[in-house]
Amino acid sequence: MTRIRSLSLAALSAPLALALAACGSSDSAGEEAVSGEPVAAVEAPAGTNWVDTVQVTESDGYLLGNPDAPIKLLEYASLTCPACAAFAANGADQLKEDYVATGKVSYELRNQIHGPHDLVLAQMVRCGAPETYHPLSDQVWKNLQEVLSPVFERQEQFGQALSLPEDQRFVQAAQVADFYDFFAARGLSEDQARTCLADFPAMEAIAERSDTQSRELDVTGTPTFFLNGRKLELEPTAPWPQIEQRLQQAGAR
Repeated sequence: MTRIRSLSLAALSAPLALALAACGSSDSAGEEAVSGEPVAAVEAPAGTNWVDTVQVTESDGYLLGNPDAPIKLLEYASLTCPACAAFAANGADQLKEDYVATGKVSYELRNQIHGPHDLVLAQMVRCGAPETYHPLSDQVWKNLQEVLSPVFERQEQFGQALSLPEDQRFVQAAQVADFYDFFAARGLSEDQARTCLADFPAMEAIAERSDTQSRELDVTGTPTFFLNGRKLELEPTAPWPQIEQRLQQAGAR
């Protein structure tokens, strides 16, 4: 049974706090400190800058910055997770401006899917050019209550949409959730979004990658961060100062 077909609607019939209970990483114990010599800044190619440079990785992550940066930060995040929204508001901008912009650090973002509404959002932020993925994700997080409220206010209608044929269910679910208006105001047309959401195999692939990678890397919640392949053990309430310290220990200083 595929991930999409097995996604439970139980989260949509629970209070908002319970529906988002998967947020917050559960990192492995015994992480060792990361340390390294200071690394030199790397200039972006002429006419470009690293904070606008994006490539899609083989793992379907969206890597922002210098793809050859010696310090690589990876985040698994859910677009419906308040803790991820908190990092977007209280760390992500500084990460990009102070570290990614230097070419010393790359920042890859991958989705962990926490329900059908999360899957719809994950596909919608992919609908445009790769360069729009990070800004659209940030917009979802910075307006999270506005984005999620219609889903939980219209749980029955949202559930009914998910019973439609495969090429219609997510198209209608986004309509119920008012996602089209939200994204249209940020540059993604409704026609473009509807075409993306009708592509059931593409959405199935997002969900299956989320399942597979979460199992393989032991990503049990979001946000979860990896630095140069090592899973970071962080206090979930304020991860950015800890992440910045690790980046500097790794040489971004």
